[in-house]
Amino acid sequence: MRAVTGLLCLAATVMVGCATTQPLAQVPASLTTMPMPSGAAVASEVHGVPVESCDATASLRPSELSGPAVQAIRQRGRLVVGIDQNTNLMSFRDPVSGELTGFDVDIAREVARDLLGDPGRVEFRLLTSPERITALQGGTVDIVVKAMTITCARAEKIAFSTVYFDAHQRLLVPTDSSIQGPADLAGKRVCSQVDTTSLATVARVAPAAILLAVQNWDDCLVALQQGQADAASTDDSILAGMAVQDPYLHLVGPSLENEPYGIGMNKSREDLVRAVNASLERMRRDGTWLSLYRKWLTVLGPPPAPPSPRYRD
Repeated sequence: MRAVTGLLCLAATVMVGCATTQPLAQVPASLTTMPMPSGAAVASEVHGVPVESCDATASLRPSELSGPAVQAIRQRGRLVVGIDQNTNLMSFRDPVSGELTGFDVDIAREVARDLLGDPGRVEFRLLTSPERITALQGGTVDIVVKAMTITCARAEKIAFSTVYFDAHQRLLVPTDSSIQGPADLAGKRVCSQVDTTSLATVARVAPAAILLAVQNWDDCLVALQQGQADAASTDDSILAGMAVQDPYLHLVGPSLENEPYGIGMNKSREDLVRAVNASLERMRRDGTWLSLYRKWLTVLGPPPAPPSPRYRD
């Protein structure tokens, strides 16, 4: 998911980091017949962001040589990973075991396998979307594996691995909905998460849509089920996780934006970036990536080839 940089400011007490706050539009009466998800608000003054004009997906060439960052992780004996627990299929709590599980969780464990020789040597720390970059910059986590889209603005603040998954922003709607694409969104309520550019992308492709901003993606699922939103829009990998939970929802329409996912790291830890890229290269080469896709993401269709790495050095 893409973070809004200076484009989306919501006047909600839970929001931080915007230079100025914009007033929220009055919530229509039709949205208040049932309690709204905590922190949800109709967004105003959301400007459609332009399509990315640079390519930040080129990373550092892989290397298994141990530098200071990798040595520190090995001395500690565990890899500290920033992650989410509310994104079904990618990273979520198993309802039976209570353990974190999903595609992103398994990717993180594979990185730990290569760095520490044991996929279980991971300490997961739950992060919200606004906390991802600050956690990396402050060194409270080693890597972030959280369905994070590589963008030009983010690449100025943190380092990224090569692309490990190609997602696409689409729409999720009830199966009996007349919405088939962005042309049908005028006057419709579209749900997405704050602090991502998903809202801003909808504002760009459907400026007459009403934007409902929530704190977690499962809040969009609730809003759809309660009739408080007509559609949800974000990455297809996330929307598919919602559709799996409710058979009366399905994905529609074309891709609104490409969303290349990368593993985030501190910019000063180049040896860690190279080591993570070596791990991702191993996963592509030995079939691990395809196995993880088949395990978690076949709802999106047959397994594609793993994203091809690009390097800048």
